[in-house]
Amino acid sequence: MTETPNPYIVDADTLTGEMRPIRQVVVALGSNLGDRLENLQGAVRALADTPDVWVTGVSPVYETDPVDSPDDAGTFLNAVVLADTTLSAARLLDRALAIEDAYDRQRSEVKNAPRTLDVDLIVVGDRRSDDEALRLPHPRAAQRAFVLRPWFDVDPGATLLGHGLVADLLAALGEDGLTRRDDLSLETE
Repeated sequence: MTETPNPYIVDADTLTGEMRPIRQVVVALGSNLGDRLENLQGAVRALADTPDVWVTGVSPVYETDPVDSPDDAGTFLNAVVLADTTLSAARLLDRALAIEDAYDRQRSEVKNAPRTLDVDLIVVGDRRSDDEALRLPHPRAAQRAFVLRPWFDVDPGATLLGHGLVADLLAALGEDGLTRRDDLSLETE
């Protein structure tokens, strides 16, 4: 028996002619200025409110020593958000930058200067990019325990494209300077 399409059901993809795959996205969040937890929570809310982005997991919060930052930089709160999306990597980057701007992120000439909010795309599906504005996977993620540990917590079987299992990368790197803050949590709603 041949199935006939129901003429009363409209497939949204056929309206535009675009077929956009669903990709898993890993987004790292960090803050070491202002109300750090509220900054992270605001980023989670903003990601969850983004059309065509579905948050599927949020890691525990970690307090971490600054890495490659000025001597006077305070400790960070860090977390990782997993999401599914049909947005392009470029559109996700635009959204990440807009979220940072909404939390008064000040760009500085000083490398890794303190910031109210950092929203980094770590991976966007299996996309690779070596564009100056967007590098995927994130070029330093494999050396950042503050990315790997929360990511491992929310997805123990995760693989960092081109580098291997997150669990193996974390074991090789170690977890010095990270403290899990079970007294703090982030909500998706």
